[in-house]
Amino acid sequence: MKLLVVGAGVGGLAVARGALVAGHDVRVFERAEKPRTTGAAITVWAGGVGILREFGVRLDEAGARIDSIDARTDAGERLYTIDVLTSTKRLGHESLTVPRRSLLERLAEGLPSGTIEYGRDFNRFTDDGKRVTITFADGSTATGDVLIGADGHRSAVRRQLWGHDPTAPAGWATWQGLGTFLADVTGPHHGIMINGRDGFCGLMPAGEGLLQWWFSYPCTTDRGGPHLPTLRRRYGAWADPVPLVLEKVDEAEIEMFPHYTHRVPPRWGTGRATLVGDAAHTMPPVVAQGANQALEDAWVLTGRLTETTARGPDGTADTLRGYERARRRRAAPIARLAATEYTYRYRPPVIDRLTPSPVVSWAYRHWLTQTSDYLRGSGRRRTR
Repeated sequence: MKLLVVGAGVGGLAVARGALVAGHDVRVFERAEKPRTTGAAITVWAGGVGILREFGVRLDEAGARIDSIDARTDAGERLYTIDVLTSTKRLGHESLTVPRRSLLERLAEGLPSGTIEYGRDFNRFTDDGKRVTITFADGSTATGDVLIGADGHRSAVRRQLWGHDPTAPAGWATWQGLGTFLADVTGPHHGIMINGRDGFCGLMPAGEGLLQWWFSYPCTTDRGGPHLPTLRRRYGAWADPVPLVLEKVDEAEIEMFPHYTHRVPPRWGTGRATLVGDAAHTMPPVVAQGANQALEDAWVLTGRLTETTARGPDGTADTLRGYERARRRRAAPIARLAATEYTYRYRPPVIDRLTPSPVVSWAYRHWLTQTSDYLRGSGRRRTR
């Protein structure tokens, strides 16, 4: 089967890896002229790490393994610690925070020459029931058996499939970056989450001597810089290590991302076309599931397409609709939860103080399992 993938982000490249492992042909078309390097880092939880390994992605020395995460107040009080290492042992895969550019490089590593084509701006597609043809902005075309839109939260493929752009601002935004001051802040395998009345701060080691830092608070517009004076004014009085981070951050490394969301519908595509990742289920980053759900999409989709190929090509459209139903059951509740921005909203510390760290750690492991078709061993079969 020949797959045409629009978008060379995490979801699109994961589909390419999974398709090639399964014996399909695949071409990936990316609008940008070269690989993207923005986006700071991505936390890949146990299910995502397992999928990457199954797809043959090299993970040695990739980012930083996360063994524990502290939850603190803006005054510096520790509320609880999530024991990620125990979850790693129980689930069989570690959790990693990896610079986004490094993850994209590793996903693309080893793909046959010509698999990814940059500077290819999707315009429209046609589907005659047997084949799909993409037309690009320059008038050139590509034809295959299946079209997969993996072109992000402003997806052009989705716009043609759904007839509109469903995304809306979630009312929050994140300012983030990667800093070379890891040893001074968290330690090599330890993350920190800090909630306060002025917003949220997250700090995660990302390997290579880097720290991923981010600040999130309610914001409805894409405000231009400079950003650093605002961050220092808003968070400068928080307890250590926040002032240290703000002291070392450079204005040039700050990236600002407004949060977007939309309702995840029961059906994502038509005929021989479907969606993966943010194109199908845009969600704010508050539960760190956007990239992980894209990996889950790729795992379920490529597995189901392989089963269809074994039976013959006539059931391709039914297979894609079955994939959408299976993944919506998992992704839609996560997207709804993320849209509430609940982990970023200030919660009275008394509530968190009453929950022992072992209970929070158990809930964390349960949450990871519930969010992952891979960890649950489900989602690939039952085409209808």
